Amino acid sequence: MIEISWHALRTHRNQRLVSYLLIMRTFFLNWIVAMTLGTAAHTDNLSTAPTDAEILNILTDRIDKQQQSIGIVVGIIDANGRRIVAHGYPAKGDPRPVDGRTLFEIGSVTKVFTALLLADAIEKGTLRLDTPVSALFPPGVAMPDDKEKPITLKDLATHMSGLPRLPTNLDPTDTSNPYADYGTAKLYAFLSHHKPLRRPGVEHEYSNLGAGLLGHALALKAGLSYEELVISRITAPLDMKDTAISSQPGWAERRATGHNAALEPVRDWDLNALQGAGALRSTTNDLLIFLEAAIGKTSSPLAPAFTMLLATRQPLGNGGDDQQALGWVISGKGDEQIIWHNGGTGGYRSFVGYRPSTGIGVVALSNASTEVGVDDIGQHLLNRNAPLAPANVRRTAITVDPTSYDAYVGTYRLAPSFELTIFRDGDRLFAQATGQDRIEIFPEAEHRFFAKLIDAQISFTVTGTRAGSLTLHQGGRDSPAPRIEK
Repeated sequence: MIEISWHALRTHRNQRLVSYLLIMRTFFLNWIVAMTLGTAAHTDNLSTAPTDAEILNILTDRIDKQQQSIGIVVGIIDANGRRIVAHGYPAKGDPRPVDGRTLFEIGSVTKVFTALLLADAIEKGTLRLDTPVSALFPPGVAMPDDKEKPITLKDLATHMSGLPRLPTNLDPTDTSNPYADYGTAKLYAFLSHHKPLRRPGVEHEYSNLGAGLLGHALALKAGLSYEELVISRITAPLDMKDTAISSQPGWAERRATGHNAALEPVRDWDLNALQGAGALRSTTNDLLIFLEAAIGKTSSPLAPAFTMLLATRQPLGNGGDDQQALGWVISGKGDEQIIWHNGGTGGYRSFVGYRPSTGIGVVALSNASTEVGVDDIGQHLLNRNAPLAPANVRRTAITVDPTSYDAYVGTYRLAPSFELTIFRDGDRLFAQATGQDRIEIFPEAEHRFFAKLIDAQISFTVTGTRAGSLTLHQGGRDSPAPRIEK
């Protein structure tokens, strides 16, 4: 829900198109924004995904050369059945290889499960798409409803509720585990006082708050916890024994460790009231079971619910063909159409998707929250014309007197609620964005620095003995930030 990155300032339109990670401050690469799924240039068998050797080459390059993960597991469903290709390790210093049974946080892929719970309830006749969310809440809990058009379950599932990406009263006491203390009391307090900027159903705005609220409402209706509801309605019927929120028997030795953009270990996240937006953990093997049911390769009692997910669609409003279904994102059209979702937490990246015209499904899980992630791998395996992310430009640090760093130390405001703090730690200089881990930055020219594992640079404007402002250069955008006094 917040893997928070410096791309807070990416335009709202681009956020809607590509920021389906579970994050507060979304980042992603410009190349995927411009990516089109045009007519395939390859003439090989479209029902077969790339070979294991081809996939392993991609993973080896991503981990060993680009240093964008510690371990990645890819699962494929195609005409030849299921297969797993993996490279790397569960954690730094752990000699065991990752595999199809390795457990990862899956972040916003959880949203597809939440939408499936809604579709299943509708199929069972206990709810409707147009059911007002307020009807599921206890007496005394107020929703920020428009008097003429209340927020419905459909609005939440399609990100058309008018609710913001995150609640404004999300103020974690521990930024390394940012949702642990956001319970129902804080959620209800936000709902009671929030004044929406737009009516529901008017504009698509990706909302982790909305998805989390949907999961909470469905759990209230069922009289179960969100995890109990997922297990009883989805994972138990599909025999997915390794998908849950809380640790299960036998998990301890199979859990990957999450890593931040600097490939340093980070703690897992504990989501509280907003679990439906991204709390699930799973394995590649389990998510292949989920994909087989979604594609229709296996029969399951959830088949009608999976069908319903795609029956409701809203345009993303980005000027292209992309649509928001219940849970899923739909990109492209015709034979090139791809159904997908991705995810990201403080230490993990995930991608799950399939291509209806070929029957190919892909799962990609990584135990690092680096900028490149695994979205491009998933898209490329579904459509070979979709490009892989380019390697970051290699930059070289120059030697400077560390005392010169004092001119840059301070806090700079990128947005009303998003600041970048620059500070020294001995002879090293760090940048830390609101709610994020610190990232070391290195000098490449006078007053200009770069991050090694994130494609971002910072230039300072210095007058006299200290910087009065900085500019963040990332994703093709130059975002100025004045120094503020704190």
